[in-house]
Amino acid sequence: MLNQVVLVGRLVKDPELVETENNKKRSYITLAIPRSFKNMDGEYESDFISCVLWDAVAKNTVEYCKKGDIVGVKGRIQSSVVEKDEEKKYYVDVIAERVTFLSNKNKDQEIEEKEETD
Repeated sequence: MLNQVVLVGRLVKDPELVETENNKKRSYITLAIPRSFKNMDGEYESDFISCVLWDAVAKNTVEYCKKGDIVGVKGRIQSSVVEKDEEKKYYVDVIAERVTFLSNKNKDQEIEEKEETD
C-alpha cells in the first residue's frame, strides 16, 4: 500500500508556530496551487490545500518561509473523525513529512528589479 503526496505551491500566509499541550511544535500552512487547465471562462483557477507540519519541519518552515514563497511538500494523507453533539465530522489532512524551500518571493523580486535596471 502507498500513501504519499507531493505538492508544490505558494504559501497564502505567513506560517505560525504553535506549541501543543504535549510540548510538540505544530504549524498549519495553506498552499495555493494553480490548476493545469482553464475553466469555462478561460481562466486558471487555484486549489487551496491545507497541510499540517510537526516539530522540526514546522520550526524550520516558520523560520525561513513567508507568504508568497513557493514550497514543495512531501507527505501523506491522513483522515480522522471527530464526534461532537452526536454528529460525526470527517476530516482529511495532508501531513507534511518534508518541506522544500523552492523560491523566496523577496529574492525573486530583487533579481527581477536588478535585471530591469541592467
